[in-house]
Order: sequence, then C-alpha cells, then structure tokens
Amino acid sequence: MLPTLALLLSCQLLGEVAARGLGLSVPGPVLGLALLIFLLRVAPALAEHLRPTTGVILANLSLMFVPAGVGVIGNLDVLSKDWLALLVILVVSTLLAMLTAVGTFIGVQHLRKGPTP
Repeated sequence: MLPTLALLLSCQLLGEVAARGLGLSVPGPVLGLALLIFLLRVAPALAEHLRPTTGVILANLSLMFVPAGVGVIGNLDVLSKDWLALLVILVVSTLLAMLTAVGTFIGVQHLRKGPTP
C-alpha cells in the first residue's frame, strides 16, 4: 500500500512542481493525473499493482468530503450573505460542465464513426 500511495502522491507533487515552476495555468493535480495516465500507458502492468490501494481509496472517497463540509460550516456567514450569487454560480457552472461533457462525448463519437456520408 505504501509504494502505491508514494507513487500517487509523487505524481501529484511533480504536477504541482511543474505547474508552479513553469507558471502554468493548469492545476498541479491535473498535471499529476496526466503523468499517472502516461505511466499507466507506458507500463500497463502498473495498473494491477495500483488496483488494491486505489480500490480502498475509492471505497472511502466520501471521507474526503468531510473537510469541505467543515469549511462550509466554518463560512456560514459568507454563505448567508452571498447565497444568491453562489447559487447562480453553482447552477451555471454545473450546466456548463454538463454541456461540455455532452459536447465532448458527441465530438468523440463523431470522430470514432468518421464523416457521415
């Protein structure tokens, strides 16, 4: 379990270092995930070594939301003051994310089928 966690955290750390060091606007964890995907493509057998640990992490993923919940409770004054703006931002960003996902799916589906006669 420790080597797997070390690999996952190392990928995230390298992504963070690259993002900050190169002044990129991409978040470090996203670069770390890209690095992990690259490693899994280069060494597919690595996935089997990661699977047990990542399965446990995913099974307990709900625990990762506890700090976010505590942050919300800690900032109730901000929420009570700006609730309407936050609600609008949440709804609009959710709709944009959903439309982007649908557009990406349709685009990939179109690319896989090729041009239609």
